[in-house]
Amino acid sequence: MTDRALHHRRTHNLLLLQRLLSLRDGASPFTLILDSLEQSGRPLIEEYIRRANASKTSVIYIAHSTLNLPPGIDELILARRKDPATLQREISRATSAHSKTLLVLPTLHPLLTPSLPHLLAALLTPSTSLLALLHTDVPAPPAPSPYAPAPLALLRYLATTLFTTHSLAHALARRAAAARSRAPPAFGLAEDRAGVLVALGANDARGAVLEMEHRRKSGRAVAEWFFLPAAEGGRAKVGLLEDCAFWRVEREEVGGSGRGLEVGEEGTWKLGLTERQRGVREGVVAPYLDAQREGGGSGGRILYDMGPEDDFDEEEDEI
Repeated sequence: MTDRALHHRRTHNLLLLQRLLSLRDGASPFTLILDSLEQSGRPLIEEYIRRANASKTSVIYIAHSTLNLPPGIDELILARRKDPATLQREISRATSAHSKTLLVLPTLHPLLTPSLPHLLAALLTPSTSLLALLHTDVPAPPAPSPYAPAPLALLRYLATTLFTTHSLAHALARRAAAARSRAPPAFGLAEDRAGVLVALGANDARGAVLEMEHRRKSGRAVAEWFFLPAAEGGRAKVGLLEDCAFWRVEREEVGGSGRGLEVGEEGTWKLGLTERQRGVREGVVAPYLDAQREGGGSGGRILYDMGPEDDFDEEEDEI
């Protein structure tokens, strides 16, 4: 990729992320966050709420089992033990009182029913953006029929923007393993060890790594990796993962010993030829070159001396 194309990609993806976080021009009606025990999606939800408050967007929080509510919520709807029809009426009543609304669903598991697509379609309006969170470590209910898609596959298809959270420590460990051509390490439940639920380095205090996939109206997908640092009293400054200071330091430490040789540098071995080897190579006459001479050359002939064990056939020799 040329420098101009690289600069264009970086600028474009950064501006796209700012539009998504600030809910500008309905950039993403349905944003889905996939988190796990290794990295919670709550920091990203709090960043969405902070930016919604700054842009005078009403935030409606639909809680099923949330104990600690994030700050900046304008209205709270308790959805515990409510059927989808009742919940839909309450949400529609709450959103009708605001000109621009951000609906936050901190967990989608209680709503993973066959009627989920109809519920999401009813909640989405031109003035409403939906932000939902799904815990990938929690088993999802099976599909209603063997021909129906799995709930996670259906949500991936419906979402216009998909964020997958990763721990910074785990991302650095995977990068170091890939740089040394080793198998990527497993963490948490993926380790498949008895009694291990959360690995060391989970929910890194330095920030979260975001894997973004945004689908445009044309259907083309834009994929990028970002770093969301821990907020310190204000808005967090989100940037590309490759610009993260921890990522750059790790890349220099891993790639410092394994860098390629520059032009003009010499390694511990020599790929060139000595003068004696070069002279011997130039004196070799290839058979196909000697045969191109007029009348045939003296070299390039194959001479074979028959031994007593060879079966000589006169007819075949004449042919």
